[in-house]
Amino acid sequence: MPISPNQGSTGGGTLVTITGTNLSNTSQVRFGNKPATAVTNVSPTQVTAVSPSGTGTVGVTVTTPGGTSNPVPFFYVGAPFKSSLSAGSGPLAGGNTVTITGTGLSTATSVSFGGVTATPTVNSDSSLSVAVPPGAAVGPVSVSVTTAGGTNNGLSYTYVDAPTIGTINPTSGPTSGGTAVTITGTNLDTTDSVTFNGTPAPFAVVSAGTLSAVTPPGTAGPVDVVVTNPAGSDVAAGAFTYVTGPGI
Repeated sequence: MPISPNQGSTGGGTLVTITGTNLSNTSQVRFGNKPATAVTNVSPTQVTAVSPSGTGTVGVTVTTPGGTSNPVPFFYVGAPFKSSLSAGSGPLAGGNTVTITGTGLSTATSVSFGGVTATPTVNSDSSLSVAVPPGAAVGPVSVSVTTAGGTNNGLSYTYVDAPTIGTINPTSGPTSGGTAVTITGTNLDTTDSVTFNGTPAPFAVVSAGTLSAVTPPGTAGPVDVVVTNPAGSDVAAGAFTYVTGPGI
């Protein structure tokens, strides 16, 4: 007498289909010592029932006027616990893969990002990977994981747009570096890095439209300035010029 699914939430509420023979006039379905609810005789070979709350592994039995069936195991699964996301932000277009770690993830069937669901790849009971779906708008959304044991929330993911560079001021400085530069543009508040000719520069986020950075040492001539965030990069080609100091 197989049942499907054969596992469900410790809180109950799992709709289970039981198949077998001589199931007509079923009067009761029990999960261990607890009666199921919403028992429906679909046919002489099929009964549906909603599991009560429980823990561990219990035997499911069906009772008809002819007697009670042999027990078939049903496994109660606790709700998942999520501890971390491998990346807390990413492009509005989605498509990047993140890893969720926690416990009770082995039966995960879906991951929701702000109500938009994606199908995960389960790596182990403590890890799953999922491709982030496209977001509806820039900003944070809640992340929930659904397993046989239920749905758990508690994590947040932020959709971001790629940065754009508008102006750089000043546009030149000594090859020794150390020039304080103000960069204006858009979507700069999630900046991961600023580089001058490929060399990382110390920077601070002032606002979504402004960054401050300090030029690293460089060689004389114009160089590209690149601002990068989790959604991508923008390049201001030849936007800063390193100048050699005078010699006597």
